[in-house]
Amino acid sequence: MAIEDDVLVIGGGLAGATAAIAAAEGGGRVRLVSAKQSTLRHASGLIDVLGYTPAGDGPLANPFDAIEGLAEGHPYERVGLETVREAISFFDDMTGDAYEGGHTDANALVPTAAGSIKPTARYPASTAAGLASDDRDTLFVGFERLPDFDAPLAAAHLEAAGVPFEARGVTVRFPGIARDDAKRTRYAHLLGRPETVRTERGKATAREALADIVRDQLETEARVGFPAILGDERVAEVRADLADQLGVSVFEVPTGPPSLPGMRLEDLLFDALEDAGVRVTTGVPVIDFEHAVGDSGRIDHVVVDRNGSKIPHRADQYVLATGGLVGKGVKSERERVYEPIFDCHVSHPSDRYDWFVDDAFGDQPYPKFGLSVDRDLRPLDAVGDPEFSNLRAAGAVVGGSDFAAEKSGAGVSLATGYFAGQRAGGEGGE
Repeated sequence: MAIEDDVLVIGGGLAGATAAIAAAEGGGRVRLVSAKQSTLRHASGLIDVLGYTPAGDGPLANPFDAIEGLAEGHPYERVGLETVREAISFFDDMTGDAYEGGHTDANALVPTAAGSIKPTARYPASTAAGLASDDRDTLFVGFERLPDFDAPLAAAHLEAAGVPFEARGVTVRFPGIARDDAKRTRYAHLLGRPETVRTERGKATAREALADIVRDQLETEARVGFPAILGDERVAEVRADLADQLGVSVFEVPTGPPSLPGMRLEDLLFDALEDAGVRVTTGVPVIDFEHAVGDSGRIDHVVVDRNGSKIPHRADQYVLATGGLVGKGVKSERERVYEPIFDCHVSHPSDRYDWFVDDAFGDQPYPKFGLSVDRDLRPLDAVGDPEFSNLRAAGAVVGGSDFAAEKSGAGVSLATGYFAGQRAGGEGGE
């Protein structure tokens, strides 16, 4: 027997989670299914709305001012500026005081582990003391066995970028970590719990020992930036305690995957899904679908693979949030680019040599490959008609934007997820 719901969301990333929570506001039965664990743990945890225009102008001081000038077909153009604002406000409500930036329309400038400056609209509270607009001198601290944050190099790059403060980087030994392959969660675990480690001065907690090491490195700096490993569930406590022991402000620098800020965001969203009453099932890829009887323009049900068993899931409305080319929500072969679940049309040149340009840093066509959608976010076929009346798309599976170049990925996921979820929930709950 088919599992019945009002709304079925396919995909467990930021777009899918947002769509499911927004759909649940309509009061209907909402289910989220995903083929694998959320990709949020690979994300920085920053919420970028629009850092640069498609033409490369930026960094933008105000992302919302530039949205109305985007070309037809861009995901923001499809949902409209007011929806983007509502979606960001929706995110603020979901995350509470874990994120900052809601006091202004301006982008914040957040230093990254590479020593670059990233314009972003919302940022974890743990990064707030490190904004590049703050003119306090900064000591960046890296760790010998955590090579993906080179603190001296990051500080040098920031100085070269012209930040309004003096930046200096040091590399120290992390107390209690002896292995080169220790996971970041191990660092966070040691700092977040009262485990003792051996030091030259005897036994102490890892947090106390780290403060002793960094205190000896401080000169005149008023703040210290660490890679994003300052605890898992107790990041605010760890940061406040280190700041108290050091007598300076403490912040985290977003680092690459696996990302503790991304994992924390994932926890916040899955708590919100539970609070909203959304049923969540992971590890069950959608492998097929059936049209409604007598109506090829409507989906009757999808089929998921649960440990080798094919289980039908039926809903009134569906939201497709499976990601783009990177997330495999859009796939490519030598002769075509396609969407693998519903075989929705993906606009792309017929000649694969037109998928890219020779300049590696040029305006590449392929990052924009994805589903063309109408203003209700319904995927369109090759002649511009909706593929299905009860399917909407959200997130990176929607074409028309180069989220990496624009620094718009999280914002597009939130705006399209929120819009698709609200529309699906409103219709599915009727």
